Amino acid sequence: MEYLIGQRWVSHADAQLGLGVVVEVEPRRITLSFPAVGEERTYAIENAPLTRLRFKVGDHINTVEGVELVVTDVHEQHGLLMYTGTDHHEEQIAVSELELDAFVQLTTPQQRLLNGHFDKNSDFALRVATLEHTDRLQRSPASGLMGSRTSLLHHQLYIANEVGQRHAPRVLLADEVGLGKTIEAGMIIHQQLLTGRASRVLVLLPPSLMHQWLVEMLRRFNLHFALFDIDRLAQMDEGNPFEAEQLVLCSMEMFEANDHLQQLALDAGWDLVVVDEAHHLHWSEDEPGEDYRFVESLSQVSPGLLLLTATPEQIGQASHFARLRLLDPSRFHDLEAFKEQELEYRQMSAMADALEAGTVPEDLPADLDRSLPAGELVNQLLDRHGTGRVLFRNTRAAVEGFPQRILHRHPLPVPEEYAHAQVDLIERLHPELPYYDDSWLDFDPRVEWLVKTLKELRPEKVLVICAHATTAVALEHYLHMRAGIRSSAFYEGLSIIERDRAAAYFADETNGAQTLVCSEIGSEGRNFQFSRHLILFDLPMNPDLLEQRIGRLDRIGQQHDVEIHVPYLEGTPQETLLDWYDRGLDLFRDSCSAGTMILETFRDRLVEQLKTRTEAFDTLLVDSADFTHRTREELREGRDRLIERNSCRRDVADALINEIEGLESGDTLENYLEALCEAFGVDQEFHSEQTLILRPSEHMLTGHFPYVGDEGTTVTFSRDKALAREDMEFVTWEHPMIHEAMDMVHSTELGNAALGTIKLKGVAAGTMLLEALFTVNCVAPKSLQVERFLPLTPMRLLVDARGKELANLVPHERLNSLVEKVKKPTALAIIKQVHREVDAKMSLAKAQAEVRLKEVLTDAENLMRSELGAELARLEALREVNPSIREEELENLRYRIEECAIHIAHANLQLQALRLIITT
Repeated sequence: MEYLIGQRWVSHADAQLGLGVVVEVEPRRITLSFPAVGEERTYAIENAPLTRLRFKVGDHINTVEGVELVVTDVHEQHGLLMYTGTDHHEEQIAVSELELDAFVQLTTPQQRLLNGHFDKNSDFALRVATLEHTDRLQRSPASGLMGSRTSLLHHQLYIANEVGQRHAPRVLLADEVGLGKTIEAGMIIHQQLLTGRASRVLVLLPPSLMHQWLVEMLRRFNLHFALFDIDRLAQMDEGNPFEAEQLVLCSMEMFEANDHLQQLALDAGWDLVVVDEAHHLHWSEDEPGEDYRFVESLSQVSPGLLLLTATPEQIGQASHFARLRLLDPSRFHDLEAFKEQELEYRQMSAMADALEAGTVPEDLPADLDRSLPAGELVNQLLDRHGTGRVLFRNTRAAVEGFPQRILHRHPLPVPEEYAHAQVDLIERLHPELPYYDDSWLDFDPRVEWLVKTLKELRPEKVLVICAHATTAVALEHYLHMRAGIRSSAFYEGLSIIERDRAAAYFADETNGAQTLVCSEIGSEGRNFQFSRHLILFDLPMNPDLLEQRIGRLDRIGQQHDVEIHVPYLEGTPQETLLDWYDRGLDLFRDSCSAGTMILETFRDRLVEQLKTRTEAFDTLLVDSADFTHRTREELREGRDRLIERNSCRRDVADALINEIEGLESGDTLENYLEALCEAFGVDQEFHSEQTLILRPSEHMLTGHFPYVGDEGTTVTFSRDKALAREDMEFVTWEHPMIHEAMDMVHSTELGNAALGTIKLKGVAAGTMLLEALFTVNCVAPKSLQVERFLPLTPMRLLVDARGKELANLVPHERLNSLVEKVKKPTALAIIKQVHREVDAKMSLAKAQAEVRLKEVLTDAENLMRSELGAELARLEALREVNPSIREEELENLRYRIEECAIHIAHANLQLQALRLIITT
């Protein structure tokens, strides 16, 4: 190769030097200046790590003056390359290679390959795998649903899929206690964020649920919400603090009597607003409460709205109407009209019952075809249901899988120290509270009983819950230090990481704690259904809190009956409260979503009996039992079973579960993550089956690998293990670690150019094969979800010396197993000899890919118009009989169809990777 002053060369030993220019040529040495870094380098001519930079027609080049040109002609003049190109004004400009910008980056596969910038064949394979996995995930009907640390439950997945795919969903989630409304909301938020339908989310909560939501969103969905309170807002800079974060958790109480804060929240602009415990919003036709008016204002300026509430009938039809009115005020504007329509919907529910029993009702709507199968007629009734699109409610009666509850009462004598204490009611329910030290542990009979019971239950896992953190800490310390029982504490004074460690220690089957002692927060957010024994060291005054405590074990997925142990001091308010819960409300055997309402009904009478128990207590028990029975019956009889059918269609949920389980089965994801770690220099260590420990190393390709901390990160691919071990990252195809690592491969040149040799029988040595990988490049807003119809669609071509396409004969995996590494000097020598052949084979490969692209784009547009068009036609027809379908939804569908068509039409090919293979 002849070197001349003024020629431009690149160093394949150090691409960061940029574009060099020859400034001195000696018989055996050559000196280049690299203006981009202000350095000169001298090389021995015989082994200089240099490649002549030659742009081709169609390439984009930049001059030192910052002019970008598209090359239209290249010729050589006195040993220097001369480029002719057009600028953005379509004017022709001629420049020599001397005028090229030194800050050149060779990132396209062809540029890197022909200029001697090679990657490992393993990196090439990783790039191909990344594109293929991305394509598969884009095509999956479970997209957006597989990344959550949750059990795959039919009703939750169905609701998340049905609501999460909507544009600006506005729905009421009203599942009964224990069915996971928070999880459903999290899954919807997660899918809306992943698919680009939402980016800013505000969640409004009662103060008691703030920590639970923060933990649930982080641990289950990897969603990092910012928790806003008065103190944080006071410390923030000027401007609107709500604009500083995308995902925000706030207490409803923070906005009470604070018009300024309310206005800031309204001005911030949210894609989705979520309100938990929405049944607490105060509303009447005459005078809505301030909290209701604030949420109403938010609902008017925010496209999406999720309301979470207890069973709607729990607090009356008017309150139920008030919540629906927030979702769609034009549809739900008159309470009396709503009551009349609800009666009609109850009749539809009866029709559905009759159809499923094999009878076609006489009063079936006239526009329904009576000859259709019963299942199709039921589906049409579900579509017509007035609140079926805005209200979702599943009941424990309809959802299978709940265990039985068994109560064990353990009466204990009152110690002398407690008997003579003159304390208030709360301290009589929790007599250890007045003690500033731990001396009560020595005489409280509940402590001795607890130690004895835990030893008898060994090796069973036992969850202990008490009301106060001081009690929990003292008990755990006693069990651990004085009774020799493996235990852990879980209370509000711990950080989130410390709570995770405590929960993980309890969950560990081999070397973990036998018992976890929790304060009241132990009944919020965490699920311990791997345990079946629950000890209630004391009882809360609120029936809903008691239900929450039991609900930590009484959940779908519990494999055993839940054994509830209650030690209590005889003849004290503890026994009275236990009797009221047990004999009055029957809460230990049957859940009740109306606990707060029942408490409010009998609060005064109950408090009097807790202070001094009299004969009137028997009357209170009878009245409470009768009222609770009637309330339960009203809730059961008042259930709208049509809504329940519409809240979980098992065939749809089954298909989603099968898809997710299929993606999680096998070791494909584990192998892919190991390949990522190998490429990026992350150390891996086997932890246990389907579990790895990842640690950063000194040889990492980048300074950071997502979700791998300085101390390392333990990851599991097992959903069951992840549900029991919240200290581990549950890695799925939608975990941010995988998602961001895939982006790191996509957005860099890693693996996009490689060279290797291969031995093939019957093929002459020196034969060249060019393996090219193209994908479809469609630039479109994420919210359109064009990839549903036009995914990456990797196109692999393998062109031989005669231009024949061999990809089907020699699969990529087979080629990977045969290809061998080539030493760098040999590879560079090969490249210098095959420039023209590579260009020729590249042209052949691209021409074949262009032919495939036309068919792919046609199929994509047809699929898009078929799916979205069918949904639009269905909703337009249904809107005639179901006014809860909003015009905004229809307009968005029409817009999506036209915009998707435009972007699909403008899609083109993108060359993702090239590998040159020489036979030996």
